[in-house]
Amino acid sequence: MKRKALLFFGALAGLIIFLSVTNTGTDDIGATNAVNIYTYNARLFNTSVEKLYAALKLIDKDRASVLNARKCLRDCRMHYKNIAFFTSYFFPSETMMYNAAPKYEVEEPELELIEPMGLQQLETLLFEDDVFAHKAELLVQADALYSSTKDLRTLLYQFKANDRQILESIRIELIRIITLYISGYDAPLLKTGISETLEASKTIQKILQPYLKNGYNSSRNLAQTLQGSIKYLNAHQQFDSFNRMEYLRKYALPLQEQLAAFIKQQNLELNTSAFLNYNASNIFSRNFLNTWDSIPSVNKPELAALGKRLFFDKALSGDLKVSCATCHKPEKYFSDGLVRSPSIITDSVIKRNTPTLFYSGRQHSQFWEGRSANLVEQVKNVVFNPLEMGGKDKLLYENIVHAPKYRQHFKKLFPGKGSDKNYVNNIALAISAFVGGLNPLNSAFDHYINGDNKAMTPVQIKGFNLFMGKAQCGTCHFAPYFNSLTPPFFDKSELEILGTTKTDNFKKPENDTDMGRYNLYQIRYYKQAFKTPTVRNAQKTAPYMHNGAFKTLKSVLDFYNKGGGNGLGLTINEQTLASKPLNLSPEEINQIIQFINSLTDQHTANMQYRSKRALQQRPLHFKQPTINYLHEKI
Repeated sequence: MKRKALLFFGALAGLIIFLSVTNTGTDDIGATNAVNIYTYNARLFNTSVEKLYAALKLIDKDRASVLNARKCLRDCRMHYKNIAFFTSYFFPSETMMYNAAPKYEVEEPELELIEPMGLQQLETLLFEDDVFAHKAELLVQADALYSSTKDLRTLLYQFKANDRQILESIRIELIRIITLYISGYDAPLLKTGISETLEASKTIQKILQPYLKNGYNSSRNLAQTLQGSIKYLNAHQQFDSFNRMEYLRKYALPLQEQLAAFIKQQNLELNTSAFLNYNASNIFSRNFLNTWDSIPSVNKPELAALGKRLFFDKALSGDLKVSCATCHKPEKYFSDGLVRSPSIITDSVIKRNTPTLFYSGRQHSQFWEGRSANLVEQVKNVVFNPLEMGGKDKLLYENIVHAPKYRQHFKKLFPGKGSDKNYVNNIALAISAFVGGLNPLNSAFDHYINGDNKAMTPVQIKGFNLFMGKAQCGTCHFAPYFNSLTPPFFDKSELEILGTTKTDNFKKPENDTDMGRYNLYQIRYYKQAFKTPTVRNAQKTAPYMHNGAFKTLKSVLDFYNKGGGNGLGLTINEQTLASKPLNLSPEEINQIIQFINSLTDQHTANMQYRSKRALQQRPLHFKQPTINYLHEKI
């Protein structure tokens, strides 16, 4: 009798929730269908978590029980990917724990800690050397997940959604597929990324079905490409050997473009994101992301032209002997090729390696430990740093702002009574406008991904597939800039703890003493935490890592292949890089290096920039909207 009563009240609650979401908004072609699909799959997800908990209870010291638990976790992940597009869009905070990163996250500026939890943490524990020793923690994690997923349907109480929202959620899910799912970002040990991509794609097909019933060509093209994608994924399930390049070019990127065209044709456009530009064809388009700097777009070309001139001017420095280009040399891809740059103080060097400035504007924090929030603050920090440029307020005012060659340009670009008071910020704005525009995206890879079949070699393509798959490089160096700018919203830059060694002698590894972001915030999870740099142009910007300790790309790949500091036998308690070896062969390492070489941006044939004397004498012209990085045509 008691069980019947519970069933009755459960059914009644479900009916109330169903009735509360039947009104999904003024436009409803497929919104109700999407809610129904979510409701059905949410129930399956909860059931799969319950089965996982039962399997975890049976874990003992034999391998069979562990393998069974892993199989149940795999099933959970498949069911989760059937609802991820919906929960991540409509209920991000309520469902964040389902697939959170398996490491402690620090929420700034409050400095609140988020514990590792959910499916990714369960995977980490299920692949420990002694799984049985972690049984209690596994059960705690699974119980919390089960309790949370039981309430999934209650999130729909008085819930409303419309077609624009549903279609935007699918747009964002496609970005996850392209940047995260196929790389194995959230299941690197299970290696279920391709299977999860298939599940997500089949769900997308079901969601789009009501929208594609009309006879428009855009509908037919989208439906055919999606069906072809599902067929391809179904036929190529092996994670390590999956041809990601072929999948992206034939299916995923065309899907992005076709979905955008269809949404526009249906007049169902909506953009709730801060940085995504839905007018771009795909994520590798030059205009894929909107800018997030504080530079007025109307003045940006003029500011960049002025900033370029200032970049090479030694008058910025206190001793009038160094410029930005002293350490960021254009002919060296805006790095300097040194382990650490010399300081303006005799017989001393800068604390860390000088990174390339290419794509630095495509990060949400600057410097290796991310101490500056934007390029403007970075420029000011460098100019006034007594070890780097040693700039002085009075000298900047006299030698830059009021110098005959600059005076009129500052007045034109920064009119008003308060401009003289803000001259330091104005100088920084101009330089950051120049540096922020160093995003050429004209490498062999860029040409190939956009249709030039001869731009990359077969070895480089194999390297890309390894980079985005077995080698797990793409799980930290995210496409399209292959840096720490994190998909799908690209609204933050991640830091990682790798256990980088003092030298690249891995037979005798030594701990590096640089504590990274820990020097800013005394939190243990920031010890030796550094920002992930871009690997674009890495062929030209050796040596590598924050300390410049790795002389070659092969050293870098060997370090990752061995599992970072912990894999080399050091004790790095909070290392975020997986400590298990990647088991890459020498041939595979070479293929990855060849791919990284394909990310080298191409400049004009004449790689020499004009002499500094000619540069100083050349007048400013603001009519040219584009920036030639190595030739002074301003």
